[in-house]
Amino acid sequence: MVSALDNGVKGGRWYSLMDKVYAPVTLMAASGRVRANGGAAGVDGQSLKRFAAQEELYLAELAAGLRAGSYRPQPVKRVDIPKGDGKTRPLGIPTVKDRVVQTAVKFVLEPIFEATFCPTSYGFRPGLGCRDALREVARLIGEGFTFVVDADLQSYFDTIPHERLMQRVEERISDGRILDLLRSWLAQDIMRGMERWTPTQGTPQGAVISPLLANIYLHPLDARMAALGYRMVRYADDFVVLCKSGEEAETALAELRAFVNDNGLRLHPDKTHVGDCRQIGEGFDFLGYRFEAGRRLVRKKSLTRLKDTIREKTKRTRGNSLECVIADLNRTLRGWFGYFKHANPHVFIRIDKMIRRRLRSFLRKQEKRPGFGRCREDQQRWPNAFFAQAGLLALHTAWLTARHSR
Repeated sequence: MVSALDNGVKGGRWYSLMDKVYAPVTLMAASGRVRANGGAAGVDGQSLKRFAAQEELYLAELAAGLRAGSYRPQPVKRVDIPKGDGKTRPLGIPTVKDRVVQTAVKFVLEPIFEATFCPTSYGFRPGLGCRDALREVARLIGEGFTFVVDADLQSYFDTIPHERLMQRVEERISDGRILDLLRSWLAQDIMRGMERWTPTQGTPQGAVISPLLANIYLHPLDARMAALGYRMVRYADDFVVLCKSGEEAETALAELRAFVNDNGLRLHPDKTHVGDCRQIGEGFDFLGYRFEAGRRLVRKKSLTRLKDTIREKTKRTRGNSLECVIADLNRTLRGWFGYFKHANPHVFIRIDKMIRRRLRSFLRKQEKRPGFGRCREDQQRWPNAFFAQAGLLALHTAWLTARHSR
């Protein structure tokens, strides 16, 4: 396959791929990936641990079913995951066996489509990620592309038209058994409690194969905008178009609207706008950051989510020692800082103050004293240096260290 990708295949289409999906080495690698990703059991109740206990047997059964064409996916278990704004996000949980097969198909299909994907797409692609997309956005702004089309596709994964999606897959894939597999996953029944229904559009939430299918469907948009000379940066269904003038940005938005309307999608009416990100109030949010007035800030929702986590980990009624609380906090702070270390440093000072204030309140509670750790006496008794000696990660100190190392 690698050789064929380099040399090209006849007509640019692949006719025989199923044997590569059910090959023992592919299924074993897929099983390892599923196990590493973790996750809950599907509708059959089979956990990753139970599957691993008889992995060879189950993989042999899957290989036989795929070879004979008798494999059928089971319904997807639907659960609702809480979001930071009090709402919920639907998540589908396929069975472990279905996740293994989807991963095996993804292993086979991904290199084929990766060979044609545009460099402006960063989401769910090998070797690319959020940091790469953010780096490109910062570079373009630095080069004067400050008029930005901030576009948001409304419920993108839930609204992709099945037939149009399959037509795009069929431009590269002609193996009928692979196409039938993809159709069976798109039409997988969904179960939530006693409810059961069959989706008529969209890719299955939580499915391993969904991000690849979503990228396949938006690839023509990437190609169209690049051909027209626009600088677009896309991460899955979140994308921005950076321009050098307001007129160019308005024209780019018109192109986006035309593509969206022609392809059965919708732009969110309240989350799509054009602005000059050099001006206050005209910035844009992208992948957790806010770009505005020459600054790179932490997006409000991202900051709220971190503060909620800090409050949960520093409850006054928590029965752990200060050492345990700080160790728990540090795990969160290291990961958060690793992603947001390029933000305006004032946010790190504010968060550090909040954390120390809550830890002083925590220590007062342990001593059965009233109050919330705001008085000068507490600051003198437990100064900043006390928490530093206790091992607390100070975000502003980490920022200064990172800055000097650069």
